[in-house]
Amino acid sequence: MAVSVITMQNAIYRRRRVVNKVMLTLSMAALVFGLFWLFWIIATLLLKGGAAVSFALFTEITPPPGQAGGLINAIMGSLMMVGVGTLIGTPVGILAGTYLAEYGRAGWLAPATRFLNDVLLSAPSIIIGLFIYAVYVAQVGHYSGWAGSLALAILVVPVVVRTTDNMLLLVPNGLREATAALGCPKWRMITLVCYRAARSGIMTGILLAVARISGETAPLLFTALSNQFMSLNMNAPMANLPVVIYQFAASPFKEWNNLAWAGAGLITLVVLAINIVARNMFRKS
Repeated sequence: MAVSVITMQNAIYRRRRVVNKVMLTLSMAALVFGLFWLFWIIATLLLKGGAAVSFALFTEITPPPGQAGGLINAIMGSLMMVGVGTLIGTPVGILAGTYLAEYGRAGWLAPATRFLNDVLLSAPSIIIGLFIYAVYVAQVGHYSGWAGSLALAILVVPVVVRTTDNMLLLVPNGLREATAALGCPKWRMITLVCYRAARSGIMTGILLAVARISGETAPLLFTALSNQFMSLNMNAPMANLPVVIYQFAASPFKEWNNLAWAGAGLITLVVLAINIVARNMFRKS
């Protein structure tokens, strides 16, 4: 009969058990440390921004100094620019990711594109803003919502490219071979088989891209700037939450400071909700 070595008399088992407990303790401590700061940030935003949360916040425009008001113009501007940026960047990212995963498996172009995409993914967003300022804003001579949308679209593209590429590479080749054996063209195989198999991951990438651009400030400072009044004209300077928060937080007026806290809390909760949805909405699909 074999004698079990899982006993306290075994030195190797004792050492491994101690190491396991130490690593579990360190892991739990790191988890608690991270959650502590997350909850502290959220609690601070809710406590300081809660004073400005009212019906007027969602119905009135940004006020002059020393007066009460709301953020409806900034909220609408952010929604429009994030929406247009997502609509522009998502198809480009999906098509580029599809090429990398389905057509670029041989040759040098796909690896080079992945490398450049990773560089763009990690590039500071202010560089994107300066790029759009140079190629668009400086040429037309004025800030605009279109310029802000283009800057946000460029930030969307690398996230969607990376996600689409990775998700399509996870689709089993057996599905592709079975489809090809039935005489199905490759483009139809990609749209009807590969996209359906990878749709949860692709949608998650899109939502995470939306969460990222929702709070970007630097690109909008050089492209959309801001607007104190309600304006839905995408060809003119447009108010947006990140820039309004940046301006109001640095002001000496208490009313503006309260609105800045309220706007920061609103963006944080929206981004947190998008991340939760992205990780749970398509989990079972």
